[in-house]
Amino acid sequence: MKPTTDKADPIARARDAFRARGMRWTPQRRAILEVLVGASGHVTGVELIERARLRDSETTPSTVYRTLDVLEELGLVSHSHGHDGREEFHVWPVSRHGHLACEACRATWEIEGDEALAITGSLTRKRGFVVNLSHLTISGLCSECNGRTGANPGL
Repeated sequence: MKPTTDKADPIARARDAFRARGMRWTPQRRAILEVLVGASGHVTGVELIERARLRDSETTPSTVYRTLDVLEELGLVSHSHGHDGREEFHVWPVSRHGHLACEACRATWEIEGDEALAITGSLTRKRGFVVNLSHLTISGLCSECNGRTGANPGL
């Protein structure tokens, strides 16, 4: 019987993709997908493990990370690295983007694709170097923290 994947249902898409690869669709994998679908923005692996365990206590860290690897290969999830080096997973990414990270207050913001390409375009034009936006994090001070300290990092 042919799978009937609803393109609007990411859990069904993931389930069918796992099965097409000969992988089992387990309650733990379903819990991971439910957490990812319910999350907004980015989620760390640790956060994902904690939230998935609330749904299914049998979920192990190795299952979470193996599942994330497959989901990324399938293009359903992508990851980046925060300014502190930890992996953050972008839930059901719809566009490529980079990040800004404040070194003082630790807040982060997304740099949408067009804005990020405007920043990185000269590297491509002058050096032929194409930046992987999913791994682009520019750190510095946000306007509020810069106003408090009067500092101008990098100048």
